[in-house]
Amino acid sequence: MTWTGGFGRACGWLLDRIVHGLALTRISPNALTFIGLIINIVAAFFFGHANATNAGRMFFYAGLVIIGAGIFDMVDGRVARRNNQVTVFGAFFDSVIDRYSDVVLFFGLIVYYARSNHLRYVVLTAFVMSTSLMVSYTRARAEALIGSCKVGFMERPERIVLVILGALFNHWGVMAPVLWVLAVLSTMTVIHRVVYTYDKTKQFAPVSDPKDLARIVIPAREPLPEPVAASTVHHQH
Repeated sequence: MTWTGGFGRACGWLLDRIVHGLALTRISPNALTFIGLIINIVAAFFFGHANATNAGRMFFYAGLVIIGAGIFDMVDGRVARRNNQVTVFGAFFDSVIDRYSDVVLFFGLIVYYARSNHLRYVVLTAFVMSTSLMVSYTRARAEALIGSCKVGFMERPERIVLVILGALFNHWGVMAPVLWVLAVLSTMTVIHRVVYTYDKTKQFAPVSDPKDLARIVIPAREPLPEPVAASTVHHQH
């Protein structure tokens, strides 16, 4: 066994112990999801209160806090399955809270750049925040029509990992290039999903009444549309 394999097994064992302990408390998975949002608000607080003299330290704290929030993001679905509490509403609630978590983190960065008089990065972060929402929206809207739209690279896990890396290593100015990477890749993901959906729907006949769209939906291969299935499998998004 390689050291990476051993490390992965150790992390999996630790995560399973955390899930087991939380399951014993019978805590609601939705409560775990909401706690994750609260933790991300703390991270946004660190971003927003950074300045030229302490930005490296405050961003580092924010990165650690986001990692903590990610733990709740990983365990809520597992706890739901362990306690047989998987619900469609739980998947919906999880997805909604994720959007708020994304927005609050980027809002914290916007406050930091605004206080530092970096207008370019205020605009860039606002753009990244918008495209991150569009990545999720295009997938959800497409899957309401064609059943599955998993194309595109910049999903939420990749986005959060990049933000964590940017925060932990911002002492060397890493957050700025991370935002540019997010802006480009998120936009490419949105365009990819638009093109993919167009390709899947172009054979449909025009409809005179938008209500007719409900009758041309292609059923998903999974029992539930992918955003719901993903959340119920991992209670994430």
